[in-house]
Amino acid sequence: MNIGNILPCHARFRSDHTALICGDQRFTYRELNRSVDQIANAIHASGIRKGDKIAMLLPNCRELWELYWAIAKLGAVSVPLSLLLRGNGLRNQLNNADTALLVTTESVVAHLDPIFDALRLRHNDIWLIDTEDHHCYDSFYRHKHRTSNEDPPEADIRPDDLYNIIYSSGTTGDPKGIMHTHRIRAAYMTLFSSYYRMTPECVVLHSGSIVFNGSFLTTMPVMFLGGTFILHENFDAEKVVRTIKEEGVTHTMLVPSQIAAVLEQADFNGENIASLEMILSVGAPLHQKHKEEINRRIPGTFYELYGLTEGFVTVLDKTDFHKKPGSVGCPPPFFDMRIVDDEGRDLPPGEVGEIVGRGPILMAGYYKDPMRTRDAVRDGWLYSGDLGYVDEDGYLFLVDRKKDMVISGGVNVYPKDVEEVVIEHPEVREVAVFGVPDEFWGEALVAAVVLKPASGARSDALKSWVNERVDARFHKLRAVHIMVDFPRNVAGKTLKREIKRHYLESEH
Repeated sequence: MNIGNILPCHARFRSDHTALICGDQRFTYRELNRSVDQIANAIHASGIRKGDKIAMLLPNCRELWELYWAIAKLGAVSVPLSLLLRGNGLRNQLNNADTALLVTTESVVAHLDPIFDALRLRHNDIWLIDTEDHHCYDSFYRHKHRTSNEDPPEADIRPDDLYNIIYSSGTTGDPKGIMHTHRIRAAYMTLFSSYYRMTPECVVLHSGSIVFNGSFLTTMPVMFLGGTFILHENFDAEKVVRTIKEEGVTHTMLVPSQIAAVLEQADFNGENIASLEMILSVGAPLHQKHKEEINRRIPGTFYELYGLTEGFVTVLDKTDFHKKPGSVGCPPPFFDMRIVDDEGRDLPPGEVGEIVGRGPILMAGYYKDPMRTRDAVRDGWLYSGDLGYVDEDGYLFLVDRKKDMVISGGVNVYPKDVEEVVIEHPEVREVAVFGVPDEFWGEALVAAVVLKPASGARSDALKSWVNERVDARFHKLRAVHIMVDFPRNVAGKTLKREIKRHYLESEH
């Protein structure tokens, strides 16, 4: 269960098979392994050893992909960070991770300079991938070109050695570094490749950021099998459709906002996407309207995964869509799930409670944070903070985040119920519903929306349309807030907290 051994295995036995396509660059497994060995040797020559933390503050690029595998070979620990981090959020994560080496770009340096004195890094602990000459920081490629592409030194890596730290967020408050071991990532490889029906001939496209944990749901399986991985530098709906057709993509993963954008492409149909065997929705609940549209255009390919970076998932298999269309699936083999009340007591089917689960990808804990680890994992069960219920067959139906629940007039209101109504409006592309303070009801509902291009819909008309269709007084909207686009994190997930802040500021 040494992740560092995967690439050398394919370089030996699948040497001429295409491993990576990134932009106009293509690499066989032999070529990719040689480049990765060179990077690993450069990192080792700089003094990095097993267990040291290497942070990557990079966009999607060949170098980021190669670093994951080079770091694994050394038994060091990869710490991918969001390019959206600034100021204290960036400082906190770099310091919390005990970063020994940071690999980034020249464009990020402007954000490092103001916080440099507060970092526990020296200037030569920061390597830039896109410059050979910088007055302060070292060049990634200068280090790489000085070393050989021979096998790096043996690191005696064990299954429970740390592979990576993934930060759940960190622009506010104390960062939470989620630890995954080689054993956990090996489980990602074997289990998810099976759940998705992947083979060594699969072609996997990833167009979202590969620094967030959801990306490992497809990147790990394709590398385990020795398939072909296509990495887009950024998400572009038109390019996604074109790549599927030109490269014969078999598997892809998208977050809901990306799925909505792809569905607006007229070419996302017929022969253009005939090679697809899986389109996986992750990161947030996908609106029922979009699920049905995917299944209409490409029947028998839609999967949905509900999960937490901390280590629990349910999967709606493509064969279950018609049977359980509103569900996010069931725990796959080796996973267990319960629905519990506030006292931790199991609830029967149909009753809403907190989702708790366990399985082989459960995190090793939060880095240097045993107290929050104990809060999240109790007696081996991960407490998700999400609300849901199971039906008589054991399939999970998401209700909402516990923290997003709105109490209006003493009634528990779940924003997701109202969002499903709003998204049915023909001119609405995306929606986020949240609660705001109300003197009479305690909280009232506001819907923020992103309209489809060329839409002329107005807030008052949208509000009236929704309020005529919701089934209860406490589901009625106080206001509709139209935005050009939603703020998102690096994974493309909508930041509802930021949307709410934007609305409240606009009201004042």
